[in-house]
Amino acid sequence: MENQPKLNSSKEVIAFLAEKFPLCFTLEGEARPLKIGIFQDVVTRLPEETLFSKTQLRTALRLYTSSWRYLHGLKLNAQRVDLDGADCGLLEEQHVEHARKQLEEAKARVQAQRAAQRKESGDAPQARRPRPAARKATSDSKTAQPSSQPKAKAKPAPTRATTTEPAVKVTEKFRPASVADIAALKTGQNVKVRAGQSAMDATVLEIAKDGVRVQLASGLAMLVRAEHLQF
Repeated sequence: MENQPKLNSSKEVIAFLAEKFPLCFTLEGEARPLKIGIFQDVVTRLPEETLFSKTQLRTALRLYTSSWRYLHGLKLNAQRVDLDGADCGLLEEQHVEHARKQLEEAKARVQAQRAAQRKESGDAPQARRPRPAARKATSDSKTAQPSSQPKAKAKPAPTRATTTEPAVKVTEKFRPASVADIAALKTGQNVKVRAGQSAMDATVLEIAKDGVRVQLASGLAMLVRAEHLQF
């Protein structure tokens, strides 16, 4: 016994007890209820140079008697057994009821753990939801690429419909002035100045050889050629 290695885990201690007292302890199937005071019986029956400490024995017995298969064996009219498998009296009803509650609580804990695991695994795809968004952004960028082409220029138009539509109408009706028309202009006269695709209100400040100096509604003064004026 002295040359044998010490047992480290509670499972090893239980396996040793099942080998030493097979009529009392078992590793498979439904376990039989143990005699009250079985701890002291084991300490008495085993030699002093035992392979495990008393603390290890208590822990192992606690693990053994809290297992589901042991709790299943605690039923009404069931007999407790000693180390040799001999009957040592019927189980009391309070012990049976206590075992039933322990078993229910143990099963409830397992179910709660499984539910939490399922919830975590169910939340994982939600955490990856940005991926479809990324694909959508990619597809949007593909569809937005033709915006540099003439056909796609109309896309941003809906967002500026209120501001661009009047400008388009003015552009369609805009008739450039001629040099002869400029000669008829007067200082302080209101005119239209074409800037890109829109026409802006302006006031004549000065009539020069190179064009007409006007002041926009924003206060900006600029020199405008005849083809950019309407009046």
